[in-house]
Amino acid sequence: MSVKRTLMMVGLGIFGIVALIAVFTSWYTVDESEQAVVITFGRADDTVTEPGLHFKLPWPVQSVEVLSKETFSLQFGYKQNKKGELEAYDAETKMITGDENIVLTDLVVQWKITEPNKYLFNSQDPEKILHSATSSAIRSIIGSSKVDAALTEGKADIEAKSRDLLVTLIEKYDIGISVLGVKLQDVELPNADVRAAFTAVTDAREMKNTKINEAEKYANQRTNEANGEKDAIISKAQGEKTARIEQAQGDVAVFNKMYEQYKGNQQITRERLILETLENVLPKAQIYIMNDDGSTMKYLPLQALQPVEQKQEQKQEEKKEGSGN
Repeated sequence: MSVKRTLMMVGLGIFGIVALIAVFTSWYTVDESEQAVVITFGRADDTVTEPGLHFKLPWPVQSVEVLSKETFSLQFGYKQNKKGELEAYDAETKMITGDENIVLTDLVVQWKITEPNKYLFNSQDPEKILHSATSSAIRSIIGSSKVDAALTEGKADIEAKSRDLLVTLIEKYDIGISVLGVKLQDVELPNADVRAAFTAVTDAREMKNTKINEAEKYANQRTNEANGEKDAIISKAQGEKTARIEQAQGDVAVFNKMYEQYKGNQQITRERLILETLENVLPKAQIYIMNDDGSTMKYLPLQALQPVEQKQEQKQEEKKEGSGN
């Protein structure tokens, strides 16, 4: 009886332990920022992404691997220690550019787990594979770039090309992660003297570009001013041309009118033209009419007659106006 009781007690104890294991291993919780993979006898089932309490078969039939859905950062070339200080790894970041210069390149890769099954079972260490792929991608892109581009305006292009190449490599490895972005943290030369010399060259290049821009601006300004002056001169010349043409046409009209009068009474018109010409050429001269026998006979000057004639004409006009009223 004691043996049976002992066996019964042992059996009840084993059953109690199994029951406790079944109770405590049949439930699992998934947070909103997590995703879980249920594994049945070593084979991964569907991924659970809905948050909350979930049921599964007890261990060892089924087990659960809970993974994060957050975005991770892979720091390449440096790490942050427990004190919060950054430790650089120059041996890891030292690379050769396409024009055979050495640069130190630090970067950060943003990635996340998108296929938990592949992340768990397609590789032993997915993060190590990602680190190696990052090193391969950035070295390939830096190796085909010039040092000027890597240190100055070509960083954005290097980032984009590195990301595209890294995405291609990760897709080939098929380890269940996706690369979201690549950000260059720092690209610099390994020696302080070399950095100073390169900085001087860069400053000189920028100064050169500044001077060229200023010269082009001055040239454009002077060109615009010259074009303005040219247009003003052309406009003035065209105005003078038009005035001369109109004046010539007016003179021609006057001449034609005088010619019509001349044809009707040539002698009188000829004498009137002679007198008007003399009056214009010699406005203060006294005009005399010479007789054919050589003796002179003084003729009343036109200058003295003009005021009298004008007064007579004014009186006649006033009389006409008075009679009209």
